[in-house]
Amino acid sequence: MALKKSFSKDGKKCTVTFSVSPEAAKDVSKANVVGDFNSWSSTDTPMKKAKDGSFTAKIELDSEREYQFRYLLDGTRWENDWKADKYIPAPYSNADNSVVVTKKDF
Repeated sequence: MALKKSFSKDGKKCTVTFSVSPEAAKDVSKANVVGDFNSWSSTDTPMKKAKDGSFTAKIELDSEREYQFRYLLDGTRWENDWKADKYIPAPYSNADNSVVVTKKDF
């Protein structure tokens, strides 16, 4: 799992590519990125499955912010991005949420 970031020329937007590796997505048929940027919707941000079994999704976010997220695999299994920028405790469970930081100098 990994995050790739690219910033707009004016620096106000950051396009983040979220990805789930083939190893983490073994035997998974669908994946979604779920986070505060989509009101924690389990269906609004589906990921595309590649031939190698990985999943990716690109989301344009405002820069200079932090966004919490997790991956939802097959609608039942929650996973963090183990290469996220940081982690914070989830408010409603005993788990952590992954965090992406959209700052150029982070």
